Amino acid sequence: MNARQTVEPLRAALAALRPAENSYASDVVDLLLNSAQDVGASDVHLQPTAAGLEVRWRLDGVLQKVGVFARGETTDVVSRLKVLAELLTYRSDVPQEGRIRQRRGDAEIRVSTFPTLHGERAVVRLFAPRGSLLFLEDLGLPAEVLAQLQKLLVETSGVLLVSGPAGSGKTTTAYACLRELVRRSEGTKSLVSLEDPIEVAVDGVSQSQVQPAAGFDLAAGLRSLMRQDPEAVLVGEIRDFATAEVVFQAALTGHLVVTTFHAGSAAGAISRLADMGIEPYLLRSGVLGILSQRLVRRACDCARAVEGEAGALGIHVARYRQATGCPSCNQTGYQGRTMLAELLLAQPTELGRAILSRSDAHQLEQLAKEAGMVTLWQRACEAVEAGITTAEEVRRVLGFVDARR
Repeated sequence: MNARQTVEPLRAALAALRPAENSYASDVVDLLLNSAQDVGASDVHLQPTAAGLEVRWRLDGVLQKVGVFARGETTDVVSRLKVLAELLTYRSDVPQEGRIRQRRGDAEIRVSTFPTLHGERAVVRLFAPRGSLLFLEDLGLPAEVLAQLQKLLVETSGVLLVSGPAGSGKTTTAYACLRELVRRSEGTKSLVSLEDPIEVAVDGVSQSQVQPAAGFDLAAGLRSLMRQDPEAVLVGEIRDFATAEVVFQAALTGHLVVTTFHAGSAAGAISRLADMGIEPYLLRSGVLGILSQRLVRRACDCARAVEGEAGALGIHVARYRQATGCPSCNQTGYQGRTMLAELLLAQPTELGRAILSRSDAHQLEQLAKEAGMVTLWQRACEAVEAGITTAEEVRRVLGFVDARR
């Protein structure tokens, strides 16, 4: 079901509801959540304004407006979400986070609230139902990257970093790696995770969620977890030096660690970790590989083929497509997303010596390219030339800096 087929009836249904009715908030929330699941939205934003409650949802990584609706006279829409998420309805002056249980399709739904000028803002995050969980081969990775990644997951020690900005699909890839480990081990390995929060339950893995208020943070939890006889560990995210240090200590003492990290590129991840204080010898010895990824929207079938270069956007390809828009794609020109990925392997080559000598990200990337790494920018240009996406979409996701890489 595409966005247009869902959003027009949704707008009409929401507009037909009467704000004075006691059931108004419940009806709005049910309509919004059901429609968001139908259309495949990843997030629903409810922003209070002077005019009412502005509703937007994120489709294929881009926020799209649903409309502005009443907040409710006898019942409040955001308060209803807080009730479902088991949050404190009498506290509207502090941020809160919770989850909605027992929704249809066994899908995980998270709710985050935040106080603003006109009232509480709420963002609902919708995760895929358990029946649609992904393995590595379902992610759309380039064949050679997939093969290398699967090979790395056979290793018994070292760190596999999944890097990228927020919204690039890092967590989805990390969970796919975890499911690959479960599938390969067939119950013969001790697999554990430490997350903040646990986003998806994975059978065959002992999953734990940190509680910072109780002193159970990622670093402390990981130290204790090492006494639980793990063989492979998923750490939700490296956010600080303390967590990074324990991750690399675990890797160097015979554990395979999969984790995520915010960085603009694979080489940039090494530089960022060095800047955080991780010693070069730990990076050189501990890192198995760094997967850097982005998600770009796929061009709809209505996109127009163009002969010639898209040089105005700095992408030099022989042919490309331009988004036009049709009812099927809600006039956006795009449907669905695909992954761009680069995989840096920390091998005992010039690259390894450059890591030890604290070379900058640009030098590291040049050496990785010489060793055979295909960069995100190269993948993007290939996707544009193949008509998978557009030059405009690549610019939206990667910006203009990457053209100089």
